[in-house]
Amino acid sequence: MPEQLIDRTPSAHYHSLLIKNLLDNPVRQFPDQAIVYGDFKRQTYRETRERIGRLASGLAGLGVKRGDTVAVMDWDSHRYLECFFAVPMMGAVLHTINVRLSPEQILYTINHAEDDVILVNTEFLPILETIRDRLEPVKKLVLLDDAGQPPATRLDISTEYEDLLAAGDPDYKFPEFSEETRATTFYTTGTTGLPKGVYFSHRQLVMHTLAIGTALAGPGQGRFNRDDVYLPITPMFHVHAWGMPYVATMLGVKQVYPGRYAPEHLLRLIQRENATFSHCVPTILQMLLSSPQVEKTDLSRWKVIIGGAALPKVLAKQARDRGVDIFAAYGMSETCPILVFAQLKPHMLDWDEERQLEIRCKTGLPIPMVDLRIVDEEMNDLPQDGVTQGEVVVRAPWLTQGYLKDPRASEALWRGGYLHTGDIGVIDSEGYLKITDRLKDVIKTGGEWISSLELEDLILKHPAVIEAAVLGIPDPKWGERPLALVVAKPEQTVDEATIRAWLQDFADKGIISKWGIPDRVLFVDGIPKTSVGKLNKKAMREQYSELIRG
Repeated sequence: MPEQLIDRTPSAHYHSLLIKNLLDNPVRQFPDQAIVYGDFKRQTYRETRERIGRLASGLAGLGVKRGDTVAVMDWDSHRYLECFFAVPMMGAVLHTINVRLSPEQILYTINHAEDDVILVNTEFLPILETIRDRLEPVKKLVLLDDAGQPPATRLDISTEYEDLLAAGDPDYKFPEFSEETRATTFYTTGTTGLPKGVYFSHRQLVMHTLAIGTALAGPGQGRFNRDDVYLPITPMFHVHAWGMPYVATMLGVKQVYPGRYAPEHLLRLIQRENATFSHCVPTILQMLLSSPQVEKTDLSRWKVIIGGAALPKVLAKQARDRGVDIFAAYGMSETCPILVFAQLKPHMLDWDEERQLEIRCKTGLPIPMVDLRIVDEEMNDLPQDGVTQGEVVVRAPWLTQGYLKDPRASEALWRGGYLHTGDIGVIDSEGYLKITDRLKDVIKTGGEWISSLELEDLILKHPAVIEAAVLGIPDPKWGERPLALVVAKPEQTVDEATIRAWLQDFADKGIISKWGIPDRVLFVDGIPKTSVGKLNKKAMREQYSELIRG
């Protein structure tokens, strides 16, 4: 019998899942709620909605039409939030440029995405000046200026952002179009090859927003509700700031955008604006908790999602000691990004702090509508016993359907009908995922797998260590052996024998195999990181290539 599709009444309206629908209700219900940009700007939801209309109208006046691409180079600001809505709502594509890439990489992403207009903060004018003669598709530049005194530049600036809005119409009529229309694009910051473009439709972004809102709703630990105050500490150019500005807007909460990240500035904003919900990578949280300003800041109501890298237990303990409700999350650029949250189940709320900490530092439980598996090389499901490792593969309504203009890489990403994350993990009997390593970073020694992430976490527990990274180096007998790179805390004394003895203690307790103890421990001044704060193991391998080659 054929499937029975629903009958549509001719006059019935099909309500597409468009980004503008995330904005309508909060503007009506919470028109006076505040949106704050550092020390520069404070406006209401009603004013923000008017500015979104003016921005779209102004861009249309510059010649932007449906299907065009509008790029942004800015720090986290009210302007960026306005672009999150105005550009896709007019049927154009928002390209959030990663300003931490090199000028040549930025040039590549601009030309590859075919940006028609770039909205650029004055601080990033020098980048565009160095590549201005090679900006092939760019027709207009709009200046974003906080100081009110635009600097001299060799670039041809069409207008300034506030002037563009002043000439725009707050009642701009946003069109209806297919929910499958591309809304955003940005570029992955992987450590191999050129950046790859990923892209998301209106439907995907709305579904992602609804799923996160559902996962974080209700009472209990790790929740985000309408009485929270949202302050992102993940760049808005990086996977839509994990999609959380869309969630915050949908809920109608107070939003605080910090601009440039500096620990003292962020902590002052948290205190002044009573921020209660943030997200960041571990390195940012470590900077905040190490700042003298933290002693003047009440963090007892602060909830923080940690992503981008594994949450070290020692860092989670430091945060918990200050009353922070901290928990991990996981995703990637290709997944929009959220797939899981490491929230406590209701029966775990009565556990002691140490047991709860174990859960908070796991990778997490899949959020609604995520189909997540761990599989072997033949795509067979592996036991959920917390021990058996396999690659994490996923399906969800919001995953990128491929890489922009790269069908071969797109097919590889989606081989077997699941998106391949390239991460190795285990799932325990409670359903919690724990990432044990990147497929390319796992250390294969004597036929066994050693998790570089696990070793890094254990080394970080040493009181004299502030940073650590573990690499696999070729070994003629075992295939690979671990090499540890360690950054000691200032004025602390620690040597290779101390670190090896520290890990030997964990091996004696059965926490790691004795084969996991690194053969070499190097003490370094700093550890290379990517533009979004992740350990850059490709750069480490290049930096220590002679040692790795033996």
